[in-house]
Amino acid sequence: MDHVDIAGFLVPHPERPPRPVPVDWPAVEKWLGLTLPDDYKRLADTYGPVDFGEYLWIHVPCVEEKWFDYGDWLRDTHRSSRIEARAHPEGRGPAVHPDPGGLLAWGCTRGGDILFWDVSASADPNAWTVVVRHGGSGRRRGLEQWHRYDLTLTQYLRHTVRDTWELPSPPGPLLGPLPGSAARTAFLETAAPWTPPEPTAPRLTDAERRIALETGTGLDALRLLSPPPEAPYLGGGTWEALFAELGTRLPSEYVTLMERYGAGCWSTWLRFLTPLRTGERRFLHHVEETVNAYRSLKEDFPEWHPLGMWPEPGGFLPFANSIDGDEIGWLTEGDDPDAWPLIVWPRHADQGQPWGGGLIDTLLAWQRGTFATEGLAGLDEDDDPVESAGFEAWTDQAYW
Repeated sequence: MDHVDIAGFLVPHPERPPRPVPVDWPAVEKWLGLTLPDDYKRLADTYGPVDFGEYLWIHVPCVEEKWFDYGDWLRDTHRSSRIEARAHPEGRGPAVHPDPGGLLAWGCTRGGDILFWDVSASADPNAWTVVVRHGGSGRRRGLEQWHRYDLTLTQYLRHTVRDTWELPSPPGPLLGPLPGSAARTAFLETAAPWTPPEPTAPRLTDAERRIALETGTGLDALRLLSPPPEAPYLGGGTWEALFAELGTRLPSEYVTLMERYGAGCWSTWLRFLTPLRTGERRFLHHVEETVNAYRSLKEDFPEWHPLGMWPEPGGFLPFANSIDGDEIGWLTEGDDPDAWPLIVWPRHADQGQPWGGGLIDTLLAWQRGTFATEGLAGLDEDDDPVESAGFEAWTDQAYW
């Protein structure tokens, strides 16, 4: 097995044959701070991004607009794995890149497994062995969360397409057996070469950072932490028309925030609906869609859905949602919208209590990583709030 060649057991897919994408390996390795294994570089140079065995994606340095960026994939994969490792039931799990000697990801599976090299296994990258972080399917098969193999990448792939064992015994719980097919990854059909990002100066000075994260308050601090767009998108209507359609004004703090930022997505997770859109999918349409869904669930599971729904007195009136299906809104208690408490209808947690603060202060605390509640995603302890915070403005009717 020491000199196994991937070409000896890999067959190009007849309908989606693999194709290479040019890679500037010196630039990639400089960016990583690591020299990569030769078999991986040969695989990438020969086949490009590969859907291997119809189950395993081998990711190489490339980029596909809106779908994949090698650097972003590594960052996000390492972040989620670092969080998983910290929550390991038997103590902290393995270190993850860019920690010294940390695991470096090279692929993933349709079952939610992540495949890494153990960078600490050897000073020679060609001797790096495979570590698998098993996802849902692996755990359902009774596998431990992290499993180490005394196999290099090519040796590991060879064993996934095994017919017979070439070692005295199986080298641990393996995928497969898989077909030895290699197809161009479907979502990377038009992948282009990836260029490592250039180092950039800090976005904020030390003084600005203190204001954004510690001493600043309200909209001024929020604007430092998450710069607003030059032209916020609200839609083509007016506030007066929206209030007339709803039969109520909305909190003035919400109007102030929206007129500065407009509709968009905060930190790639929290989406504020377009308030003044006209036509079929206007603000009221989304409100009614959400409250009707809640009422339907409440009929079947009333113990888990205690909220009243707008336009009932004190009912829940949503104005934002998360990419995970959480809904954020107000409890419309009383005649003064500025006194309405904020609350989240969480998608994956029990219903909690109303939040104590106003919208801008709550949003600022969430972006800083100092506000945590059930149903609202928070920062990890290793995240930099300045790097994690952000606002992506929507610019046309294609968005909510």
